[in-house]
Amino acid sequence: MKPKVVAIIQGRMNSSRLPAKIMQDIAGQPMLNRVFIRASRADSVQQVLIATTTDSTDDPVAEYCDFSGIPFTRGSQFDVLDRYYQAAKESKADVVVRITADCPVIDPLLIDDVVKTILDNSEFDFVANRLPPPWGRTYPIGLDVEACTFKALAKAWKSAKEPQHREHAMPYFYEGVQLTRQSRTLETGVSPRGFNIALLHHTTDFGDYRWTVDTPEDLEFIRQVYNHFNGHDDFSWKEVLGLVHDQPKLMEINAGVEHKTLKDIDQRALKR
Repeated sequence: MKPKVVAIIQGRMNSSRLPAKIMQDIAGQPMLNRVFIRASRADSVQQVLIATTTDSTDDPVAEYCDFSGIPFTRGSQFDVLDRYYQAAKESKADVVVRITADCPVIDPLLIDDVVKTILDNSEFDFVANRLPPPWGRTYPIGLDVEACTFKALAKAWKSAKEPQHREHAMPYFYEGVQLTRQSRTLETGVSPRGFNIALLHHTTDFGDYRWTVDTPEDLEFIRQVYNHFNGHDDFSWKEVLGLVHDQPKLMEINAGVEHKTLKDIDQRALKR
């Protein structure tokens, strides 16, 4: 039987730097819907759903999804690992793809690349096209795709205890891994916890390009991108690349934004 691949988009209204960002308008549609539509175009994915929280601040997310016919689940506000596990279990996923709702230029072909890698190589527990420092990245920030087997997710859900492992969902898999270059586009390794890890690269390094939405400046950049494409959302990441190379001033809009790291834990979670 073909493995069921489920893309789970995490999103909540109460984000720390730009509250309600996932419902911000981008060329006539909420950002959440832009991400959902683009992720749904991945051929390798059988189901896409939104995983928001049970907190009352996320009632508008649930209401929007319900009204729009978008599948969704509600779970822990700060324990994102649990939110993913419960959503994956409910959807009977064999492979779980993690996407965040603040990435409105996520590319379905890159999702397919990650999923194909984990499906074609049964030894891999976790595959991504980016990892945080010290491993580095070659795809722009905002094209982030991570995938893991449900078996590995269940193991992490049961074993992970530290706040950064629960809030950031996936670092429990790859923390401490030593990667070995297999080709220009692939690194692999086994983490200290025994997970087989694969990291995909692009042949050219665009890892310092910022195409995610975490601040008002990021949102303005993304709105400019969508305006260039007349509000359509079927453009590829390479078309965005061509745009910012033709119009380099676009990336000056959010050039001063500092990217969050795994060390950034929402302090509200520690006060529970």
